[in-house]
Amino acid sequence: MKKRAQNEQEAIQQMLLHMQVQVLEAEYTQCWPEWKEFDYTIDYNKLYWIVDGEGWLKIGDKELYPRPGQLILMPAGTKQSYSTISDRPFLKYWCHFTATVGDSEVFSWLDVPLVYDGFDPELMTGVFCELVQARHQKTVSSRLKEKSAVLDILSRILDRTTPAIHPDKTWEMQRLAIVQQYIQDHLHEEITLEQMAATIHLHPNYFIKYFKRHFGTTPQKYLSIKRMEQAKILLRTSTLSIKEIADATGFESANYFSKTFRQRVGYSPSEYRANM
Repeated sequence: MKKRAQNEQEAIQQMLLHMQVQVLEAEYTQCWPEWKEFDYTIDYNKLYWIVDGEGWLKIGDKELYPRPGQLILMPAGTKQSYSTISDRPFLKYWCHFTATVGDSEVFSWLDVPLVYDGFDPELMTGVFCELVQARHQKTVSSRLKEKSAVLDILSRILDRTTPAIHPDKTWEMQRLAIVQQYIQDHLHEEITLEQMAATIHLHPNYFIKYFKRHFGTTPQKYLSIKRMEQAKILLRTSTLSIKEIADATGFESANYFSKTFRQRVGYSPSEYRANM
């Protein structure tokens, strides 16, 4: 059970590491009295920051009555409904965005709370204000600013919860964990695409597409990343020689390891060890 939880958290870390965020819309809106729609499903995520007023939301099978000062996350792929419930409809900041790894929407994989309390109202309002302002601008830098604002909000959400894999995705995650564990256990060896594909009984050509869809990168690049991560750990925590670390992480020679490490990290292995 502990190993499974570790694999799950590792998979989530990789998912977030490769996540691509795109802002579709962001506004500050006073909802109208006729504001309502029922039982629809969308392929993007929503964020609501409630400033004032009342309303009703249904996300999946959960009915919510958000209050001012609450942040609401409405994940892609869930059935949703909303309506007013009084003559004081919501005044809210809102954002529609995608958060993808390959072809997968991250928040369709993660089991996280839908409602968040306790944020500093002035701070959160400021972040959403920056997001809306950036969305309305047409400069190149504004595209980075709007993504930065959404990532800021998501990081604050994840600070308050430990995300898990959604129960509907457990079986799929177990398959991906098999591949991850195989790679981790054989970093010191030459690992072929065929060997990785065989762990979950897929043809190599399909495995490449399958892997990239879920991890946002190719199997070969993922393998290279994991070897570099392990090399960093060994440089920081062991007294192994550079050659021994190269052998332990599957590099063909110490020279090739040193050259690759410098290209990826900006330091030689010896410099990295000394700095750490």
